[in-house]
Amino acid sequence: MPKVALYNVSGEQIDDIELNDNVFGVEVNKHVLYEVVKNQLANKRQGTQSVKTRAEVRGGGRKPWRQKGTGRARQGSIRAPHWVGGGVTFAPKPRDYRYSVPKKVRRLAMKSALSSKVLDNELFVVDEIKMDQPKTKEMANILKNLNANKKALIVMDRKDENIIKSARNIEGVQTALVNTINVYDILKYDAFIITKDAVKKVEEVYA
Repeated sequence: MPKVALYNVSGEQIDDIELNDNVFGVEVNKHVLYEVVKNQLANKRQGTQSVKTRAEVRGGGRKPWRQKGTGRARQGSIRAPHWVGGGVTFAPKPRDYRYSVPKKVRRLAMKSALSSKVLDNELFVVDEIKMDQPKTKEMANILKNLNANKKALIVMDRKDENIIKSARNIEGVQTALVNTINVYDILKYDAFIITKDAVKKVEEVYA
């Protein structure tokens, strides 16, 4: 079983914690990670882009000049795609980019993402994070104590408005609950900070 340090909010190691091998110790499957991240990004697309074809552009009903005798190339409409102000060839239209990947693939990708954080020493398990009131400076100090000054994802076992409000004003820092974390966010952030109770919940779901 992989063993990592257990920290307090002061950045001091107070113990070691053993992680479940089936969740945090699997072989990282890069292709599965790629497929799931691609799926998540595709599902986020609004698909509202729309451009007019030559049939939808206003004007162009009259032939600009006669077919023969002018010395110029024949033209049928001033709204043809090669004219300025003309329609667009194969114009993009609103569409749904969503598609699904198998549940087993999603689970394997989540395990691979979590295991990659352990391998890269980017997983920080904290005993608990408790704040009496929202305080951005206090949260910034916690991140500094953990050497997580870059992009960080803070994962909690339950919703805590004080923590959320303290972190939301810090650039590159995001909070999440155990049931809302996803592969893209885990890989996107450099530091993965998770409470001890949240680790137990993750292991219950994915073990």
